[in-house]
Amino acid sequence: MLSARLHHQAGFSLIEMLAVSTLSVIVVGMSFPMLQNTSGILHVRGAARIVQSELQAARHKAVATQRPIRVRFECPAPGQFRAVELIGSVGVPDSADSATNRCSEASYPYPPADQNSLTRPNHDAPLRRLPADVQFLASRTIEFWPDGTAHLDGGAGNPWPMIGATEIAITVGNSLSTNTISINGLGRIRLQ
Repeated sequence: MLSARLHHQAGFSLIEMLAVSTLSVIVVGMSFPMLQNTSGILHVRGAARIVQSELQAARHKAVATQRPIRVRFECPAPGQFRAVELIGSVGVPDSADSATNRCSEASYPYPPADQNSLTRPNHDAPLRRLPADVQFLASRTIEFWPDGTAHLDGGAGNPWPMIGATEIAITVGNSLSTNTISINGLGRIRLQ
């Protein structure tokens, strides 16, 4: 009799198992939107780190090669960006150095077909793309000079003036989150 009674108490009833299963489904269902939000926020943060890294690489390349490097955004299409070596000089850029053609991988492939150090450009980076659910919310073309300083098209001709006391911001985001990369005139790049 005792062994039959112990055997009966050792298992779970069908009702108990259904209750636990139902609670599990409810908890998972409630946490799914939070997981989706976290994923979207992480995409934005990762995209901001990619942009920050590309800006830092462009600045380092300008210093190392003693050539001005521009980082162009939304180029050639939304969500794309590319660091390109300035053709010509900061005072007199070549007419071929325009936003419409410099981001074209067909016109300016990476790596360059011509490795001759006497011809330009030799230091263009590959075209970069933000994740599909992330976009640029604020961006401006930045030019890094061989001394490491950062310059911005002020609309008054060439050379571009150094970024002033107020940092400029490159902002990426989606419907869930935004991240900002700030750049000052001395070339300091910070992810906020």
